[in-house]
Amino acid sequence: MTDTSIPTTIAPQVLLVNHFKTLKLPTFAREYEKVGNECARDDVDYARYLLRLCELESIDRERRNTERRIRLAKFPVTKSLDTFDFAAIPGLNKPLVLELMRGEWIDKRENIIALGPSGVGKTHVALALGLAACQKGMSVSFTTAAALVHELMEARDEKRLRTLQKQLTNVKLLIIDELGYVPFTAVGAELLFEVFSRRYEHAATLVTSNLPFDEWTSVLGSERLTVALLDRLTHHAHILEMNGESYRLTASKKRQKQTVQTKSIEKEDARPI
Repeated sequence: MTDTSIPTTIAPQVLLVNHFKTLKLPTFAREYEKVGNECARDDVDYARYLLRLCELESIDRERRNTERRIRLAKFPVTKSLDTFDFAAIPGLNKPLVLELMRGEWIDKRENIIALGPSGVGKTHVALALGLAACQKGMSVSFTTAAALVHELMEARDEKRLRTLQKQLTNVKLLIIDELGYVPFTAVGAELLFEVFSRRYEHAATLVTSNLPFDEWTSVLGSERLTVALLDRLTHHAHILEMNGESYRLTASKKRQKQTVQTKSIEKEDARPI
């Protein structure tokens, strides 16, 4: 007969921590003594003691999962709408952007296309929407159009294209930034089209571009391919028109003006009295 009793030579605390690790309950291991002392002090029964531990574990687990989703998304930087200046882009539909932050468009497998010149905050909005999706438990992948095409062509050469295509198809939200800055080869454009085609009505895609739709042929190289791509991308899409002056250009002008003013003041101070 097997003896299942707990060895008396091992402290219960050590066994508890080992069980917590086995069951993957790190917050239990970290907090059980502290919460136990608090409950004993407040005369809280064992059920509420366990409830407090479970709540702490749940909160901490969601935090870790969110951090993991953000890490896997490969955002170049983490940005939210808290730092976005809507006043600088008066033509942008702010109520729509705030509504999109709820993420229902992702569940509906819809798309977003943000159009506008360089520097108006298209990437900022895309990053904020991607962050919100991660916080709501959705898988996200961020890439630029040029990097994605390069990755697709590399995968094709290494005979792992199907694996990559499957990954790109199954991610809940795919963000493709900066479509329009670099023209693609015929093969690259076809591989990119295949990504959009596979995700059509299967998962949500967000695209930012500095070009209006009628100029996308200059990047994709084929009018037939462009029409087919736009047909899929815009079928269930929210269009964000972001026209305005570049944030970077505005900041540069502001710095130049401040420099001129500073030099003028220094000259005035340097004049002999």
